[in-house]
Amino acid sequence: MQKITGCFITACLAFSVSTQAQYRTQAQQLVMTNEDSLNAGLNKNKTVVSGYGSAYYQRNNNLSVARASLERAVLFVGHQFNRKISFFSELEFENAKVTAGESGAGEIAMEQAFLKFNLNPKQYIVAGLFVPRIGILNENHLPVNFNGVERTQVETYVIPATWREVGVGFYGSANRMPINYSVALVNGLNSAGLEHSTGLMGARAEGSYALANNLALTASLQYNPGNFKFQVSGYMGGTVGLSQRAADSLNVGLKGGTFGTPVYLTEGNMQWSNHGLSFKALAVYVSYPDAHKIYQAYGKDIASAMYGAYAEVGYDWLYRRHKQDQFITFVRTERLDLNSTLPNGQKDRYDGTLQQTHVIAGFSYLPVPNVVVKADVRFVHTGKQNEALIVNPPPNALPYQQNNQLINLGIGYSF
Repeated sequence: MQKITGCFITACLAFSVSTQAQYRTQAQQLVMTNEDSLNAGLNKNKTVVSGYGSAYYQRNNNLSVARASLERAVLFVGHQFNRKISFFSELEFENAKVTAGESGAGEIAMEQAFLKFNLNPKQYIVAGLFVPRIGILNENHLPVNFNGVERTQVETYVIPATWREVGVGFYGSANRMPINYSVALVNGLNSAGLEHSTGLMGARAEGSYALANNLALTASLQYNPGNFKFQVSGYMGGTVGLSQRAADSLNVGLKGGTFGTPVYLTEGNMQWSNHGLSFKALAVYVSYPDAHKIYQAYGKDIASAMYGAYAEVGYDWLYRRHKQDQFITFVRTERLDLNSTLPNGQKDRYDGTLQQTHVIAGFSYLPVPNVVVKADVRFVHTGKQNEALIVNPPPNALPYQQNNQLINLGIGYSF
């Protein structure tokens, strides 16, 4: 925990940069898309269509390679059955096309599909495939909502971003204080899907045949005084969905059951904005006490702890014009380590390339609140490569470089 605390303080002192695209007024943040309108109960039509998408160009200076892709296009369809019950769904297309049998090609997936039951004006229940309230980006991942062509590295790999599972959640607000809260019960993770260098990403089911012998509990608390927003959230979930008999057959002591072989995540963040200036910071820590058993069972180099933190500051140079257009310049610094602590007996397998520092600087131009043009440069520094982890390297492999620069251009929209 000392590492994550030190990393968080370093990021804040670096006074990096952050703004969300619609900081002009609180009212603009409430209803930006047809989905927001349905969620707030303001839509005039029972069935609404909404969506968002983004495309980018990226040049990797070390590899002298550039790529361009329609990163994602998401179609939202929602329906209000009555004042109490609504349906929300998002179908996501990644990288423009899906080709059978082609590794690394695009993807078609449901990003959410759930029913919302309004209990009263301040409380509601969701059931189905939904995104729990963890971090900032999970619930605010539209491209007009964050600075930079890419989503933050910390919230992509450590949390990770758009983490959705099947379950039921309860959301509410306090009557007399600016406090929001949530608690949700969802399917757990599948430790067999964990991979070196990708954190928890491979263990998610995302609504597809989730092993649900094990479950997970998530919760969050938000406090929104004035121009500030503070949040803490947590996740505790089992990672073995096998029956206990199947788990015992692996002969490594894996525990099945509701919260068997658990992983723990704790996260805190803050956001502030005033007169065009904005700042945000986030820190997250993940603990996996039984990672050594996963290594024994599946031969995966899995960390027993990982962390990440970032801080970001930005300024809207057109704020004082009091019009819809915005021109935001920003700077962000990020620090993460996806194998900050390794299980006993695996210390010599530490991968320094997963200890990373990113500094991103750029701008976002929004001619209207729902369209953005972005550009930035990302400077990356990593630890040293562990040659013991390199198996059968290609003969034309270049020497590993700890420093790199990536140039990004992108567009995004929401409606």
